Amino acid sequence: MPAAPRRTRRRTYAFLGATAALATAAALAAALPAQAHQDQGGHPLPSRYQDVQLLSFNDLHGNLEPPSGSSGRVTELQPDGTTKTVDAGGVEYLATHLRTAREGHPYSITAAGGDMVGASPLLSGLFHDEPTIEALNKLDLDVTSVGNHEFDEGARELARLQNGGCHPTDGCYADEEFQGADFPYLAANVLDEKTGKPILKPYWIWKKKDVRIGFIGVTLEGTPNIVSADGVKGLTFKDEVETINKYAKVLQRQGVRSIVALVHEGGFPASGAYNYDCDSPGAGAGISGPIVDIAKNVTPAVDALVTGHTHAAYVCTIPDPSGRPRMVTSAASFGRLYTDTTLTYDRFTGDIARTAVKSANHVVTRDVPKAPDMTDLISRWNTLAAPIGNRAIGYISADVNNTGTESPMGDLIADAQLAYGRELDPKTSLALMNPGGVRAGLTYTAKGAEGDGVVTYAEGFTVQPFANTVNLQDFTGAQLVQVLKEQVSGANAAAPKILQPSAGLTYTLDLTKTGADRVVTDSIRLNGAPIDPATTYRVATNSFLAGGGDGFPTLGQGTGDLVGGDDLGALEKYLTAHSSPTAPLAPPAADRITVVK
Repeated sequence: MPAAPRRTRRRTYAFLGATAALATAAALAAALPAQAHQDQGGHPLPSRYQDVQLLSFNDLHGNLEPPSGSSGRVTELQPDGTTKTVDAGGVEYLATHLRTAREGHPYSITAAGGDMVGASPLLSGLFHDEPTIEALNKLDLDVTSVGNHEFDEGARELARLQNGGCHPTDGCYADEEFQGADFPYLAANVLDEKTGKPILKPYWIWKKKDVRIGFIGVTLEGTPNIVSADGVKGLTFKDEVETINKYAKVLQRQGVRSIVALVHEGGFPASGAYNYDCDSPGAGAGISGPIVDIAKNVTPAVDALVTGHTHAAYVCTIPDPSGRPRMVTSAASFGRLYTDTTLTYDRFTGDIARTAVKSANHVVTRDVPKAPDMTDLISRWNTLAAPIGNRAIGYISADVNNTGTESPMGDLIADAQLAYGRELDPKTSLALMNPGGVRAGLTYTAKGAEGDGVVTYAEGFTVQPFANTVNLQDFTGAQLVQVLKEQVSGANAAAPKILQPSAGLTYTLDLTKTGADRVVTDSIRLNGAPIDPATTYRVATNSFLAGGGDGFPTLGQGTGDLVGGDDLGALEKYLTAHSSPTAPLAPPAADRITVVK
């Protein structure tokens, strides 16, 4: 398969600095005075104000094809207050929407908020996300921050995605060497431990004629807590606010007054509808989570923040340290939305006229023509992936959803890991699965020609793309109770991470309480019996959790470690053993955790 030729950038700006950031805005519109000047020859001079279009998205996660199930829908608020869901996503449609949005906007920038790759479906993940980088090049992405998932395969692999070259183990997938990204990845707060310098460019300056806008890119400081230790080995992750403020001064010293921060950290809006008026209760009142404190403390020199990580959709204003409203945006995930922000550049000051900023999220609907170049890209890579991806690994009687505090998909994975654990050691008592490792559900309706109810390897890969192993460890009953309490305390107090339990483990989660008390200790049962603090229990988890990941330090203290095969293999084995065309597997009831609200 011939590789796509390295294209010439269609825009006329120059790469001036080293990084970029992104911003979006809600409605702050205010009238600006018109400027109509002429030079001595009577020719018109440029207007004082120049509208710059900023198109942004985040958390694509290699979803080139339209995501299935709930992962491929967004919730839309209707004028009468009701909501409906809209099918969305797929780069064939995203390309069409972005290209249409750029029409009539000679000053247009496209930026992203991180997690473009990682935890990707098989079409991209099988090829170390080279297909996604190729697609982003065709989308004319100008700049992105790194996200935590850009480190899933380590800093060296991230550098390869940026600079090109064939994979060190799997080699080249095409006749030509992988060319890498045409756009800069920004990683201002990710430092090499030895040199103390950013591993990639910290900022980047977009320029067209006399208009200059700087972008600073950061990922969340807590990346080491949610990525495998190998992925972040030799790296230091610095505070987001301190880093942005540092590089804002660097840009200002270069005469750049218009600045956007691309921040791979996010918030939680008060509504799940993408078009909810985040400012209806007042500026900053419609959103919570880590991005709020970040936005309140980032220097007023930054004009807008494009964010991500939480996969939420919002367009909010949050006051900066000087009390002025500032746009903070996020476009959900998986390419289902894009944000269109107008930044009004003041040529007299070189800054953005904040009162003129306006922004809105738009659905990547599937009722527009597919972009032919994206259809070709998907077809070429699918041809390579098909022999592996189309293989049937199981059968289901209905959708196995990945929604809720406890999800049917999470329970199914935990059951599969328990069964596999008992093959390795019959003494295995239970299994626990981290919710962030469950990337999708399984849909009953056929995606291709496999038939309804058939689960293909590609679909399984989409659910569990991380190539973790299934590990066994011994814990005391007291430690097991502590693990459950760590779901809602410590690092997970503000945003609980509820582990998905295997069959037989039951307990009550009382969300009316706070901290560790939300796990009702006396309610915890294993196969109907209370947990004995002094008894040893053999627990199956994936290797990420076994290392204490996701804010579960106690899971890193187990003994008697036994490392098994990969977690997707365990799921495949379970589906093969427990389902057939005539006896498909029914979704688990997701009734192991009793939630009190």
